[in-house]
Amino acid sequence: MVADSLVYHPTVAHYIRFVSTTAGRDKALRTLQYLARFLSYYLLRKGYGASVIAPFEAMKKQFASARKVMRIGKNVEHFKAASQAMDNKSLDPVLRYCAVGRQLGYFAYLTFDSLAFLDASGIYRFSAGPKLAAEASRAWFVGLLFSLVGGTYTLYTLRERERGIMKTIAEGKMEGERLVRERKATVTQLISDVCDVAIPASALGYVQLDDGIVGLAGTVSSLIGLQAAWKKVV
Repeated sequence: MVADSLVYHPTVAHYIRFVSTTAGRDKALRTLQYLARFLSYYLLRKGYGASVIAPFEAMKKQFASARKVMRIGKNVEHFKAASQAMDNKSLDPVLRYCAVGRQLGYFAYLTFDSLAFLDASGIYRFSAGPKLAAEASRAWFVGLLFSLVGGTYTLYTLRERERGIMKTIAEGKMEGERLVRERKATVTQLISDVCDVAIPASALGYVQLDDGIVGLAGTVSSLIGLQAAWKKVV
């Protein structure tokens, strides 16, 4: 039967495993959140009424809140990753310190973001509540800067290594193909980081970007993360 073919299709099984992970649900909701942000701005500019825009505004706000709930406690994961990166003496010093800076930035971002959510939702009020969201954006921005520096440095080292291998020898060809794959993954991550950095930079007033550009940038980085999360599911 057609229904059986759909239910037992490998893609359906993969999808079920994907949405059963917190990372999978977060990436899916993030994509919809920033897509809704872009569409609400686009529809407003096109002159559509509030009734048309309202569902996208609701999606933007509700999905953002849902993601904040799912991220509570995730800051510990990044603190552990920072500690592990610091202890990894075999790693290139530049990459090691960039990894530590990135993970500590994300740790601070998620910590402040969770506190800001508790304050904004009324679960627990903080005297410095209004400042927490700005501190979260600032920490995210710093973490992304470290990620951009690390990615740029990785791209440079990969190109230097590509120049040094002998592509006429079988081993050299295999190494060259591996470096090409690493370079493509690094470039993809850099694109994601460039898109992401526009979000806190705009929130902090470092750059003047409208909601359409921020929404589009967030959608692109979300799709990259969504694809990566989908591939990780086995």
